[in-house]
Amino acid sequence: MRQSSALSMVGLVSLAVCAGWAAEPAGPVLIESELLPNAYRVADKVISGGQPVGEAAFAKLKELGVKTVISVDGAKPEVELAKKYGLRYVHLPHGYDGVPDARAKELAKAVRDLPGPIYIHCHHGKHRSPAAATVACVAVGLLKPEAALAVLKTAGTSENYRGLYQSAQAARRIDDKLLDAFQAEFPETVKLPPIADAMVEIEHTHDHLKALAAGGWGRLVKQPDLDPAHEALLMKEHYHELLRTGDVQRQPAEFQKTLQAAERDAETLETVLGTWLKAGSVGSPPESIGKSFTAVSQSCTACHSKFRDVPLSEKRGR
Repeated sequence: MRQSSALSMVGLVSLAVCAGWAAEPAGPVLIESELLPNAYRVADKVISGGQPVGEAAFAKLKELGVKTVISVDGAKPEVELAKKYGLRYVHLPHGYDGVPDARAKELAKAVRDLPGPIYIHCHHGKHRSPAAATVACVAVGLLKPEAALAVLKTAGTSENYRGLYQSAQAARRIDDKLLDAFQAEFPETVKLPPIADAMVEIEHTHDHLKALAAGGWGRLVKQPDLDPAHEALLMKEHYHELLRTGDVQRQPAEFQKTLQAAERDAETLETVLGTWLKAGSVGSPPESIGKSFTAVSQSCTACHSKFRDVPLSEKRGR
């Protein structure tokens, strides 16, 4: 009898697994698509990934059954393109320093109440969107707290973003009555503060420079309009214009000096690229270009580490 009972139990477990009754998924499931960078299904209703760009990407979201797109990135969402494919866009941006409590509640209420499946994205889909999706899913009971860190690690979230990890670790179920009472608006797009807005442009230009560097500083097949020296010039101008704003002039002197140094690094890169390109760009790029681009990238990293990526908990203590 005991053997029979044991075999029956094994049979029931096997049947449950085959029927999809297992309570907990093995973890985030990769959605392989060049149109949706780093896309993972975090829960049945929620996918985390990179920014959808162009008609093909929104068509892919529609193919996946997505009904709502939530951007936690600073860039302005492509609202009209989303509407063309029957998708609703919601803009709830947050930084690399963590998901603030109010934003976490907004994300949770959106995930609970808005039509799904829901696609939550940032720029690359590696850092902010996995954190946002995790916090929201834990808050509404779609993900257990102990599974939170696995989402970030699977998505490739850098451990340098300590605030994002802290937000994911601290996430807990929110009582439905509290979410019912919480007043939340779900705007299609929001206006960012000048510094945050400028940083979005700097990040995009730096992405262009990274792609050009990886291609040996020649014209790219997929982005033939990108000119290396011009992109370096744009980077320099982003910093120059940012330094002129009142918001930056009210910041600590150390922050202003960091931006000034970054502007000089971008100007140097523009100069060495311009010189090489005017000479016909014959042969491999000179070592000076690689060194200059490294300096530009290190300027970004140093600034982010000191001013942008500090966890919210530490900023409150300042």
